Amino acid sequence: MVHARNFIPVKVGVVGLGRFGRLHALTLTGLVEAQLVAVVARRQERLDQIRADLPDVPGWLDLDRAIQESEAEAWIVACSTSDHVSVTKKLLQAGKCVLLEKPISADLSEAESLGPLVKADSSNLMLGHILLFNSEFRQLRQEVAVRGEPCFIDCVRHRPASIVKDFPGENPLVAAMIHDLYSVQVLMKGEDPSRFACRFHHTAAGAIDLANAQLEWPTGTIASFVASYLTPVGMAPRGFDRMEVFGTGWVTRISPNPRPIEVWDDQARWPMALEIRTDLSGPTGMMAEELRCFCRVVRNTEPVPAGATYQDGLQMQRWMNRLEAAATSNP
Repeated sequence: MVHARNFIPVKVGVVGLGRFGRLHALTLTGLVEAQLVAVVARRQERLDQIRADLPDVPGWLDLDRAIQESEAEAWIVACSTSDHVSVTKKLLQAGKCVLLEKPISADLSEAESLGPLVKADSSNLMLGHILLFNSEFRQLRQEVAVRGEPCFIDCVRHRPASIVKDFPGENPLVAAMIHDLYSVQVLMKGEDPSRFACRFHHTAAGAIDLANAQLEWPTGTIASFVASYLTPVGMAPRGFDRMEVFGTGWVTRISPNPRPIEVWDDQARWPMALEIRTDLSGPTGMMAEELRCFCRVVRNTEPVPAGATYQDGLQMQRWMNRLEAAATSNP
C-alpha cells in the first residue's frame, strides 16, 4: 500500500446531496486521500444547504457542465436509484472512476446495460458497501476466514414501524435486507445458493412490513434473514441490527447498530446509529474507510474489494429477483 505521504489526493465529485450524499461530501473533506472539488444536485436548495458547511466547494445543477468544468477525476453517485444508471453511464463514458451507491438499478436488465463500460476487474466502477468496512464485520469476516465455513448464518435487521407510512411501498427486503445479503455474499465467497425461500408479512392495509428469507448452499450452509418495519418509537431511531454466524464448535455475533453509546435525558437516545463520524478534523468509521479504499482503487494501488465489484452487484440483484419471486409464489 502506498504511504499517505506519497499519495496524490484524488479529486472527487459527489452527485446527489440527500442524506447519504451529504455524508459522503462531509467525509471526503476530512480525508487526506481525497479533495472534494464538485457537488451536483437537482435542486438549488440542496446546494445552498451544503454550502453552509462547505462554502468553498463548487456546486452545479447540471451534471454535464460539472463534468466539463470541474477538476473531478472520480465521482460518488448517491442520487436516486432511478437515476443511477443514466448518471453512472455518463460518468463512465467521460472516462471517470465511479463509486455507485447500491443498488445499481431497480431493474436487472438496466443494471446489465452498464456492462460494456465497466472494466473486467471493475476498477472503474466500485459499489458502495459501507458494511464491508464496518469494524465489527471486518473482525467477524476474519474470524470466519480462520475458523472455516459456517453452518448457519442468522441476520436480523429491524427498522421503525413509521417507515410504512413515511415511505409507502418501500419493501424491507429491498431497502433493509439487501445489506445483510451483500455481507453474506462476501462470507460465502460469492458462491450462489442452491435454494431460495421468502415470505412477506402484510399490515392490515396491505403494506409489506416484514420479509423473512432463507438461502441454502450446496455445501449445506443455511442463512436466515429477517428485515422489518416493526420497531416502536421508544427504540433506537434506526432500529437494530444483529448478525450471528455458527460453525463447528464456534459462534460469533455482532450488533453494529446502534453503536454502544447511549444518552438519557428526557428520553433514551442513541447518538451513533451507524459507525459514521464526519468530523472535518478527521472522519472515522465505515464510510471514511470505504472512501479511502475508493481513492486507492482510483490510484490503482488496491483492487475493488470482494462484494463491491459490478459483477457482485449484478449477482445480488439476481438473488433479490429470486427471493421476490419466491415470496410472490408463497403469499
